[in-house]
Amino acid sequence: MSEKELKEVGRVTHYYTKIGVAVVSLTDTLSVGDRIIIKGTTTNFEQTVESMQIEHKNVSVAHSGQSIGLKVNQRVREGDKVYKVIQK
Repeated sequence: MSEKELKEVGRVTHYYTKIGVAVVSLTDTLSVGDRIIIKGTTTNFEQTVESMQIEHKNVSVAHSGQSIGLKVNQRVREGDKVYKVIQK
């Protein structure tokens, strides 16, 4: 199995329970198709980025300094960290 490296790319600033969307403030570039891990006090899961939005418009790439809406598979909490999985 290949080794995984994690790179912090952002932090959850808000979570919309009804629609399962996290607002993530990015500190690095994130693209649709990237594998991410979201970790926090009670959060720890991995998923693929399937859709992201900036101001309700779908985007395929978002950059440091932007806030995105990210569809997540599980509940997340404010302050959870978002890591990009880099295959080695």
